[in-house]
Amino acid sequence: MTGWEHDTGAEQARPEPVRVLIVDDDALVRAGLSMILGGVPDLRVVGEAADGDQVPAAVAACAPDVVLMDIRMPRVDGLAATEALRAQPRPPEVLVLTTFDADDQVLRALRAGAAGFLLKDTPPAEIVRAVRRVAGGEATLSPTVTRQLIRHVTASGAAGVDSRRERALRMLAGLSEREREVAVALGQGRTNAEISAELFMSVATVKAYVSRLLAKLDLNNRVQVAILVHDAGLA
Repeated sequence: MTGWEHDTGAEQARPEPVRVLIVDDDALVRAGLSMILGGVPDLRVVGEAADGDQVPAAVAACAPDVVLMDIRMPRVDGLAATEALRAQPRPPEVLVLTTFDADDQVLRALRAGAAGFLLKDTPPAEIVRAVRRVAGGEATLSPTVTRQLIRHVTASGAAGVDSRRERALRMLAGLSEREREVAVALGQGRTNAEISAELFMSVATVKAYVSRLLAKLDLNNRVQVAILVHDAGLA
């Protein structure tokens, strides 16, 4: 398959499935992901793109809810494509695809607004769960992986670490005590249900706090909150 293809047919007889766009320069990877996701009733592969420079047109034509985005592509890489996409109004969620679990480009993509990342050898059932979680507003990134990524990137740049720490502490200083508690829980990789139990509030209240945090901090998603908390040294 070359370029990108899309399917605009209307779904019938069930609630709208999660619409997924696959972006990868390897046709075999695209085919494998299409096969995995295409057999799941509540997910629908609506398009494919072979390079980051095809993403804007593919997103406009396919209207995906989630984009599976490869990092390394020959013309426009997944980092640049993610940054451009997440800067648009009402963008789809982005799940980064990579063969590396400690990659500075992955962390940069997460800082740019990607909702998480998947290794290309992730088992099919976990890929399906990750797409569902991201479509539902949950992160797909463990705190262990976050710490590993941050250590990898900052190991040789103490000045950069200090600068990010100061910026993160400054941003978090404007939060109320309760908002800060929720932010730290996000930095620890807690789900809404876990935060609800830990902080003795309803799940609906947790969701309201997460929305308020994103608005106050001017961030795209809970992964960015988690990274900010890690930058501040609070998780």
